[in-house]
Amino acid sequence: MTELMDFLNALLWDSILIYLLIGAGLYFTYRTGGLPLRHLPEMFRVLKQSRTRLPGSLSAWQALCLTLAARVGAGNLAGVAVAINTGGPGAIFWMWVMTWLSMITALVESTLAQLYKTRDSRGQLRGGPACYMEKGLGMRWLGVVFALLLIFAFGFAFNTVQAGAVAAANRYALHCPPLLLALGLLLPGGLVLSGGLPRIARCCALLVPLILLLYLALTLWAMATHLSALPQVFLAVFRGAFGTEQAAAGAMGYGISQAMTQGAQRGMFSNEAGLGTAPNAAASAQPVPSHPVSQGYMQMLGVVVDTLMISSATAMIMLLAGSPGRDHPAHGITLTAEAFAAFSGLWGAPVVTLVVFLFAFTAMLANYAYTENNLLFLTRQRPAGLVLLRALVLLAAAAGIMWDAGWIYPLATIATALMTLTNLTALLLLSGVAFTVIKDYHRQRQIGREPVFNAAHFPALRKQLTPGIWEREG
Repeated sequence: MTELMDFLNALLWDSILIYLLIGAGLYFTYRTGGLPLRHLPEMFRVLKQSRTRLPGSLSAWQALCLTLAARVGAGNLAGVAVAINTGGPGAIFWMWVMTWLSMITALVESTLAQLYKTRDSRGQLRGGPACYMEKGLGMRWLGVVFALLLIFAFGFAFNTVQAGAVAAANRYALHCPPLLLALGLLLPGGLVLSGGLPRIARCCALLVPLILLLYLALTLWAMATHLSALPQVFLAVFRGAFGTEQAAAGAMGYGISQAMTQGAQRGMFSNEAGLGTAPNAAASAQPVPSHPVSQGYMQMLGVVVDTLMISSATAMIMLLAGSPGRDHPAHGITLTAEAFAAFSGLWGAPVVTLVVFLFAFTAMLANYAYTENNLLFLTRQRPAGLVLLRALVLLAAAAGIMWDAGWIYPLATIATALMTLTNLTALLLLSGVAFTVIKDYHRQRQIGREPVFNAAHFPALRKQLTPGIWEREG
């Protein structure tokens, strides 16, 4: 069974999805005239107006923090370490390349999620890939498939994996009793989850910026104390990316292939663009300006923060500390803890364990929010089974701390791959709609207007949109 799952993962991620995601990013970039490079300042202009919130919606800032909570999980620490350990320093360069290709994909999927959003039975804005599959493509069955895959992967499997990373860091640094660690995760988690999406969003908007600042402060301190070594680190990244070192050893092709594969996969998993996760939060936001594309820009910014800042910070620490050999058997999170300990001595690993715990906690909240959103889609926006869902999500996290559940990770990645294939299919089929909406946004910006989306100006789309959403907002 293990061999079969490894084969399926290699087939889906190494031979299919890596090319589809890169191809989609290139296609979207071409069709939008290189938008990520031409309109970077727009991300920060939109960010300045992101605090506005109306009843029944999240603010754009809350939606951004919610998606960052899911993106910046323990994977940004453990996953980057594994990528360097397997693909060498050059993997980081290809992770950066994947970031630029992912930005436009994030904009397209979040724009579509905003466009086709709806309301649940309590008046809360909802939406995401399942909704644009139903409304934009008229394929509810495809949305059901996507929703079921997401519920399994992000509601249960990845929460178990995140908690497993906490347990691994704890075994390395603190040796806290697993039961106590589980209670420390589940009791506050249950309190937040019981308040539903609004409470989760408020909690993430408070915690996520603090956690990111703490982690960046730690990594910047380590880099500042080793400035003289940084040029060699960047040189190793570029030499590894283009096979200079491998050429000397007669393995240039293999070395480049490993670096590209590991870097691109780390980028895909880290920023989640194209997976269809972030649009679930993006659809619940009140966009400012009142146009679907403004929320797309906010999620572009999320990709930048996640990969170019947090994952890159981890990579710099790993490389400054000296990446272990590729046969190093340690858990990825242990590699990161060892790297921090090399800089700071005894206190480094416990601090990393605290950061991992906080990352895993906020990731669990965001993963639940995505899961709840898709359960509501399956029940046609009726809150049936939410209490049971919350209990199961918490139990999945507890299982990751109490027992070794490493076997579930391959299942989670297979489910995520199938989910991504479903989402990419919808994005490509609806890309013409997304390009039209993006063009409308920039046409209004070019004439000096604050963009406002009005469904009446798009008769072909108006019948697909939820009545009362964009008419009232536009």
